Amino acid sequence: MSFEQYQATQVATEDSRQTEYRLFAQVTRALLDAQAAGDHGQFVRAVHWNRRLWLTLQADCASDDNRLPEQIRAGIISLAIWVDKYAREVLSRKADPTPLIEVNRNIMTGLAASVAADAPPGVPDMPNVSEATEETVRVV
Repeated sequence: MSFEQYQATQVATEDSRQTEYRLFAQVTRALLDAQAAGDHGQFVRAVHWNRRLWLTLQADCASDDNRLPEQIRAGIISLAIWVDKYAREVLSRKADPTPLIEVNRNIMTGLAASVAADAPPGVPDMPNVSEATEETVRVV
C-alpha cells in the first residue's frame, strides 16, 4: 500500500476529533521544527499555518450549524482571537512562540481525552501529549 493510500484510509476511518488532533499535531510539530531550525521563513510559514487553523476553528464555531455547546464555541472563538493577536506579536518578534505551542498542546490533550472516553474497549489511547508531543507529533 502506498503512503497516499494509507493517508486516504486513515482520513476515511478517523472521527472528527482524531482528525483535529492530527492537524494540531502537524501544526505544532511545524512550529517546534521551525523554532529549533532558526529559519525565519520556515517559522513564518508555521505561524501562519497555525493562524489559519485557528481562524478555521473560529469560523466553524461561529456557524449556526456547529453543534458544540454555546459556551465551548465561545471559548474556542476567544482562544482563536487570542491566537491571532498573539501570533502577530510573535511574527513581529515581540513575543515568544512558546504560548502558541502550549495552547495547541492543551487542545490536543483535550481531544485525546475525548477520543479515549468514547473509544470502545481494546482501542489504544491517543498519545500522551505532555510526554510525547516532541516525538508523536512527528509521526501523527
